[in-house]
Amino acid sequence: MTAMINDRMSMMGMPMMMGMGSMPMMQSMSNPQMGGMMPSMGMVPRCTMKMEKSKGGMKMTCTCEDKTTAMMMQNLCSMMAGGMCSCCMMMNGMCMCNCNMMMGKCTMTMTEMGMTMTCTSGDPMCEKMIQSCCDCMMNMMSAGCSCCMMMNGMPVCCSM
Repeated sequence: MTAMINDRMSMMGMPMMMGMGSMPMMQSMSNPQMGGMMPSMGMVPRCTMKMEKSKGGMKMTCTCEDKTTAMMMQNLCSMMAGGMCSCCMMMNGMCMCNCNMMMGKCTMTMTEMGMTMTCTSGDPMCEKMIQSCCDCMMNMMSAGCSCCMMMNGMPVCCSM
């Protein structure tokens, strides 16, 4: 009983990051390429994200620094294929903005060191919404936010 209490007390000193609703995420201190760890989800791959508007919507390229992290992200994307894609813009562990890309079709294309998410729509108003989300996310990232891309609510990668 005493050992359990001591273990819980030692966990209180660990850095915590709140995000993805109100679930706490433990920051990884051993590997800077990996993001937070949620109790039932494991590590979240870290990558460099580049977003741009394109004809019909937007494109987001996620690039990892090492092949192991890239393969982990690609496997997560493959497992969650066909699910709803969303991006959570975070500052200091708090969700500042959440863009649900449900107004278009999101496809994942694997690259050598990561993947590219393309979200497009044939409807002009939906295209405008997707591009507005892209503008918002790019502005928030340039102001200091990090981005966590999720599929079906499960984080698949986070920006460095």
